[in-house]
Amino acid sequence: MASPGTRRPPARRLVEHALSLIGRQQHGTPEQAAAARDELARWRQAHPAHAAAADTARHYWQATEASALRGDVALPPDRAAHRAQARRRALTLLGVGGLAAALAAGGRWAWLQPTAQFALRAGQGQRQGLDLPDGSRIDLAANSAAQVRYHRDRRVCVLQSGEIRVDVRHDPARPFVVETAFGRVEVLGTLFSVSVRGDRLRVAVARGRVAVAPGQAPPAVLEPGEAFEVDRDGLAQRTQVRAESVGAWRDGWLVFQATPLAEVVARWNDYLAQPLRLADDAALRSLRLTGSFPLRDPAAFVDNLPQMLPLHAERQAGGVLLRARAAVTN
Repeated sequence: MASPGTRRPPARRLVEHALSLIGRQQHGTPEQAAAARDELARWRQAHPAHAAAADTARHYWQATEASALRGDVALPPDRAAHRAQARRRALTLLGVGGLAAALAAGGRWAWLQPTAQFALRAGQGQRQGLDLPDGSRIDLAANSAAQVRYHRDRRVCVLQSGEIRVDVRHDPARPFVVETAFGRVEVLGTLFSVSVRGDRLRVAVARGRVAVAPGQAPPAVLEPGEAFEVDRDGLAQRTQVRAESVGAWRDGWLVFQATPLAEVVARWNDYLAQPLRLADDAALRSLRLTGSFPLRDPAAFVDNLPQMLPLHAERQAGGVLLRARAAVTN
């Protein structure tokens, strides 16, 4: 038991989160660095424990000259080189006993070392899935990449690109966190999807509750049947979705609900051998599509699209050009 004059060390998960934000400031793109700096400032002001964790994280970052921790925080993938060497250097410079004394009396410095980790990738037209050690499951849509790390006190998934559907096993002692370039998503036990496409982050919940902490927008808590989208500028929107449509691609369906045609095209192009292209036409940008479509027959979707929307599909070398129907008849 700590004496009255002894201040308890900050929680490990708080220090790890602060390290992640510091790492992005130092080694991310200018946009990522600015977003991380603002997020860290807001986060440390939210609670005294956050401020203490940020101070501890800054101390250890400076002590290892940053590179020692790069392999263990959620930095942009192209900045996380020499991971094995960096991890060894962190252990050497900080020392097991020294960090343990700072974080937990008599404990071991194991919190930066994952107990299990997986690199997942799904290519063009592919879907991949993995049953995780705790009974959770992660599925990747086409053209998606993610890394999963299990620690003793947390479970972390870094979504690098594309979309994932996660069915999380409830474990209050180890929150499940999805890290993206746009912010983080934290859950205890739920079924949800996270996608990063272009300059937008989208989170949709089928079951349970999800907390979204975008880098440039206020935090949001989502209930079942809710979706949340935010772009790089912090413009956020909350919408309603059908729970059964969340991550429906895992079961072989693409589901759209008043979805802009540009987004429909982007999602289908992950599965099409010959990509769809949109003509530069304002009439196309205003079109939206609603419906459920089987992934097993993408050619049928392309053939039927002109019957669903006022457009013309023109097959060309290397793809299909979509033009507004009025532009064809004039």
